[in-house]
Amino acid sequence: MAVIGFIGLGNMGAPMAANLVKAGHTVSGFDLNPAALEALIQAGGTAAPSATDAVRGADVVISMLPAGEHVRQVWLHQGGLIDVVKDSSPLLIDCSTIDVDSARVVTAAAEEAGLAMLDAPVSGGTVGAQNGTLTFMVGGSEEAFALGKPILEAMGKNIFHAGGPGAGQAVKICNNMMLAINMVGVAEGFLLAEKLGLDWGKLHEICATATSNSWALSNYCPAPGPVPAAPSNRDYAPGFMAALMLKDVKLSQAAADSTGSPTPLAEKAMSFYQAVCDAGDGAKDFSVVFRWLAGQKRD
Repeated sequence: MAVIGFIGLGNMGAPMAANLVKAGHTVSGFDLNPAALEALIQAGGTAAPSATDAVRGADVVISMLPAGEHVRQVWLHQGGLIDVVKDSSPLLIDCSTIDVDSARVVTAAAEEAGLAMLDAPVSGGTVGAQNGTLTFMVGGSEEAFALGKPILEAMGKNIFHAGGPGAGQAVKICNNMMLAINMVGVAEGFLLAEKLGLDWGKLHEICATATSNSWALSNYCPAPGPVPAAPSNRDYAPGFMAALMLKDVKLSQAAADSTGSPTPLAEKAMSFYQAVCDAGDGAKDFSVVFRWLAGQKRD
């Protein structure tokens, strides 16, 4: 079993850290939110007074932070965790969803200090984090991946090595871009069905076996009713917040701009999620785009 320092105990990080404790690892965590630290204690971990204290003596250091700027701050600048741990040589894993450039910059700094690092963003939302069924999309060397896989398996069900540094982030950006587009498409289909006098339950039953089937339709239907466990039946409680989906689609568009890749549907989906957030629903699940679309009028 490993000694693990965990930085970032939010909606995703907290249950991930708790699952590491359940697996028998010793976990010391830090977060700016005192309630998050108390939750870690209740789960059997140790609350550290600072990020530096959380990582001292760790075999593995994991971060789960909101954006690239926070990852750079924690690892490179304020906090400077790479400098803090370079003499003890732990494996470093960043599970945040950030831009590819930030992931590569931080990994390069870690490697320059003689440390192995993985970018390992996740898919599966808070339910996957709680149940330990997350999908990890991992970038880094083969050697680092072999070291990190047993740790990631305590938090997830599907662990994929996507390629070298930044590859995990690249896969995550593409995945969430496709999901955002797909969710809008499912929402539009159910709204049209309602206008045509169709029952949503019957539409779901049929389409879940037809060519329009997808995870967004079968497991996360944005129309209330057909999938009882979906956020649409809990007033769109997240789940995965619309504000985070907007962040991820913006990352995809920045990547598209830098590579010259055409992504017109993603650009349109981004404008919808921006409107959702501007309307005050950024903290709702991203499937709330259905409710926003329902309030629009056709030109």
